[in-house]
Amino acid sequence: MAISQRLELRQSQSLVMTPQLQQAIKLLQLSNLELADYVQQEVEQNPLLDKDDGTQNTALADTDSSDIHSAAASPSDNENQQPDSLELSNADTLPDNNQAPLDNDFDNYYDSSPDNQWNDQDTAFSSWGAGGNTRFDDAEYSLENRLRDTITLRDHLREQLQMEVDEPTERLIGVHLIDHVDEAGYMKAPLDELADQLGCPLDLVEAVLKTLQSFDPVGICARDLGECLAIQLAEQNRLDPAIQALLDNLELLAKRDLKSLKQVCGVDEEDITDMIAEIRALNPRPAATFDTSDVETVIPEVIIKSDNAGGWRIELNNDALPKVLINNKYHGTVSDLARTKEDKSYISEQLQSANWLIKALHQRATTVLKVATEIVRQQDGFLQKGVQALKPLTLKDIAEVIEMHESTVSRVTSNKYMVTPRGTFEMKYFFTSSISGGDGDAHSSEAVRDRIKNLIDQEDPKKILSDDALVTKLKAEGIDIARRTVAKYREALGIPSSVQRRREKKFSF
Repeated sequence: MAISQRLELRQSQSLVMTPQLQQAIKLLQLSNLELADYVQQEVEQNPLLDKDDGTQNTALADTDSSDIHSAAASPSDNENQQPDSLELSNADTLPDNNQAPLDNDFDNYYDSSPDNQWNDQDTAFSSWGAGGNTRFDDAEYSLENRLRDTITLRDHLREQLQMEVDEPTERLIGVHLIDHVDEAGYMKAPLDELADQLGCPLDLVEAVLKTLQSFDPVGICARDLGECLAIQLAEQNRLDPAIQALLDNLELLAKRDLKSLKQVCGVDEEDITDMIAEIRALNPRPAATFDTSDVETVIPEVIIKSDNAGGWRIELNNDALPKVLINNKYHGTVSDLARTKEDKSYISEQLQSANWLIKALHQRATTVLKVATEIVRQQDGFLQKGVQALKPLTLKDIAEVIEMHESTVSRVTSNKYMVTPRGTFEMKYFFTSSISGGDGDAHSSEAVRDRIKNLIDQEDPKKILSDDALVTKLKAEGIDIARRTVAKYREALGIPSSVQRRREKKFSF
């Protein structure tokens, strides 16, 4: 076979992900908080982008809200209300009339006060800073820097260690032990391993631990639940042999096996009831008061309101949406000053990037509104009657109606929340699998879970419902479900078995 060169012309098709398309896909799956951070980064990098102050056209100008006047109607009857023909606001800016401006000048307020005590008392506050003329906008004296510091559990224990222990070696061991206390206040690290790490005798580590267990809060540094409760009972002078035997057999208490507990502790039923009541009054997590974990606030993406016509109004949460615009005046100025090819190319690239960002933001808002509108139309029964009326729904059902791909709907509904008259829910909550019904209708798995919970909550304490009994009742209501599925849903709800519930309700204390 001879090796030679030749020229061939071939035609083929391939899918190319342009940077702009990648950006649009990325924006779809971001939550509003992540979107705000992303837009802020773009504004900082692109000199042609500005944050909108509400006085000019925004990137989300015509993507404000949608009205559904007959949410239960079929798609053919409700054609004009589909997301492709949404009744969108034509306002130039997103409404923000009820929000006060955030750039209030508090310094001017104090300076213009007729009775400004701060200026009259410069001498009294001279020790605060140079010249004594302290202002609230100084970084050193800002409100954030003057807030009370949060005392952690580790700091609290170390302060007590400094006061209670004088011997340097024991202090060193105490600091090492404190570093191994978990967030609930327990010492989970094996003491023999800690002794090997420190190169000291095990009995010395145990002695220091005993000292730490006398610190506040009571029950701290215990190695297990029984020891934690024993420390608290000893503090109350209530740790007698009978209750110690109960603490040594907490697994029997968890099973509500009171008969075995009475035999182990050597007490009658009245005494065991009193002992259990004492234990229930104790704190199994002594370090809970030092829990400083941040609680993330859910900021909804969509707001659902009832209108006067018996339908629903779907609105984007304007306060959570970033508002950006192109500074055309600045663009004109720098364009006139550009002389080199590199400068002109840079300005052109930044302008194109800004236009694409604004277009992507508008497309994202429109898509979110379309998906939310169809979810509300499909789940009108839930909004009207509650979780019992929740319908089985899949991503494909929404995608087919709004004529988009399932992956797009999945990105839109990820990490996004809707405020409804029945509470705030993640958009993924409305997508549930179906369970066939005896009458031919399908039931949402979430609705079935709720029905199981209601049946158990309403059961007679003298006639506890087994999983088989729950299956019988559900089938009588037209829900065809297997016993193992009932058991799976019950366990997912954190509901114990019928045997455990019978013990709990028989010996309720």
